[in-house]
Amino acid sequence: MEWFALISLLLFALVLIVVEIIFIPGTTLFGIAGFILAIIGFWISFATLGSTTGFIVLAAFLVLAGLTIYYSMKKRVWRRFALQNKISSRVNDDERFMLQVGETGETISALRPSGKAGFGNHIVEVQTLGNFLDEKEKIRVVRIDHNKIFVEPAGIE
Repeated sequence: MEWFALISLLLFALVLIVVEIIFIPGTTLFGIAGFILAIIGFWISFATLGSTTGFIVLAAFLVLAGLTIYYSMKKRVWRRFALQNKISSRVNDDERFMLQVGETGETISALRPSGKAGFGNHIVEVQTLGNFLDEKEKIRVVRIDHNKIFVEPAGIE
């Protein structure tokens, strides 16, 4: 029973460490939990099984952890879990039409400070100069910077 509990504890610690390194690096929560469980496992092995067995368990765990991490990184085993798609589109790239400064339209969504607006039959993503606007408000284009369209309420002069 001691061996089963010890091996289970150390394997769970190894899983947490691998999760920290491969899946969610930078959070440190899973890594710290894994190291704490590993230390508890080493303490149990030294306390109940003796020093020689404790050192063997420690060495076996370190070798297994090293091989697991090396294999995971080198062979890219976890690639099937990772997102492979790349987003190559940009804002307002779908439909190209000529929109001019001063043109008026109507918000389709609330602009907080960005959202969607309609200009004629075209719907584009727009951004205010800091104001929050509700939907169905009249707006006017004040600046076009690359594909970013900046608007303000149509009543402002």
